[in-house]
Amino acid sequence: DVPGHSSAILAAYPELSCFPESGAHAVRTGAPFMDWNTGGRPAAIYENTLCPSNEKVYDFLDKLMTEVASLFPFEYIHTGGDEAPYTFWEKSPDVKKLMQREGIKDMAGVQSYFGKRLERIILSKGKKMMGWDEILEGGITPTTALMSWRGVNYGIEASKSGHYVVMSPTNYVYIDYMQGDISTEPRVYASLRLNQTYKFDPIPEGADANYILGGQANLWTEQVYNIRQAEYMTWPRGFAVSESLWSPKERKDWDQFVLKTENHFMRFDYAKTKYSPAIYDPIVRVTRDSEQYFVELTTEISGLDIYTSFDSSTPDNFYPRYAKPQLIPKDAVMMRIITYRGDTPIGRLLSIPVEDLKKRVR
Repeated sequence: DVPGHSSAILAAYPELSCFPESGAHAVRTGAPFMDWNTGGRPAAIYENTLCPSNEKVYDFLDKLMTEVASLFPFEYIHTGGDEAPYTFWEKSPDVKKLMQREGIKDMAGVQSYFGKRLERIILSKGKKMMGWDEILEGGITPTTALMSWRGVNYGIEASKSGHYVVMSPTNYVYIDYMQGDISTEPRVYASLRLNQTYKFDPIPEGADANYILGGQANLWTEQVYNIRQAEYMTWPRGFAVSESLWSPKERKDWDQFVLKTENHFMRFDYAKTKYSPAIYDPIVRVTRDSEQYFVELTTEISGLDIYTSFDSSTPDNFYPRYAKPQLIPKDAVMMRIITYRGDTPIGRLLSIPVEDLKKRVR
C-alpha cells in the first residue's frame, strides 16, 4: 500500500523517505502516528509516506513489483494509494522542486505523478494496476482500475469514465465494523449490521455495469487479535456479501436469506466455527424529550419478542413484552434486554447501564 501506509518500509529503508536523516523512522505498533481529526485529509505525526521526488523509491518499487509479479499469476496488482498524508511532502524542498519541474499544481497532482510512474513499472511486468479511490483525485491513466471504498460514488464516476471498478464501500462491506449492540462487541468506531450488508448492490444506479468487475468485503484486523474473532467478524456477513455478488438484486429475499443463514449456523455449530448471533439481538435507540429519555427497540429479523427490565433483574418471557418506546425511570441504573422466539430465549442478554444509554441520544 503505497505511497502512504509505508512506515514499515521506511523503518527498513529510511533512504526512501523525504527526510532520511531524521532518525524518526520506526514501526509504531499501537502508538498514534496519524491525526485523523483534521476535518479533511489526515495529517502525519511521523513520516509514513514514500518520497515521490526520490528516485531510489522507484528503483525499490521496480524490484518489489518484479517479485510480486513473479509470485502471483493474477492480472491486477493493487497498490493502495489511500490515506496518504501530504504533511511531509509539503515540507520537502525536493518535492517542491519536483512540482516546479513537472508543472504540478498541488499535492494531489504529486500523488498522481507517483501513481503514474508506479503504473508504468507494473505494466512493464505484464500486470495492470488497481488502487483505492483516492487516486482519482489527482488524475489517473485510462488503464488504471479502481477500488471504491469511500461509498459508491467514486466507483460510479470511474466506471462512467471507462475505468474498471471493484465496489468495496464502507457502509456495506467493511466487516471490521461492529455488527451488534456496542454493549456486546469489541468497540470499533462504526457499526454494520447484517441487514445493511445484505443491501449491498455492486452495480448501483448510475454505474456503467460494463466496467464493474465485482465487489469485495474488507476485514481489517488491527483490532482483531485472533482467528476466532476473525471468524466472528466474517460470519454471517460473509453470506450477505456472497449472495449480493452472485444474485441479481431482483431475486434477493431477506426472509429467505435469514432462513438459509440459520441453517448454516447449525453447520457452524457442528464444525465449531465461531459466528456472530447479533441478528437475534435487539437494536437499541434512545431519544430524549425534555428531561425524559425513551428507549426504542426493534429487531433485525421478524418473529422475535423483546422483554426488558430496569430493576437489574434478568427478564424472561414472563415479563411484559416490549410494545412501544419505554421511558427510562429516573432511579434506574441498569437496563436489561433479551429476545425470545416463542418460549425460547434466542438473543444475547444485553445489560446496558442507564448512564451509557443516555449517551446514545439521537
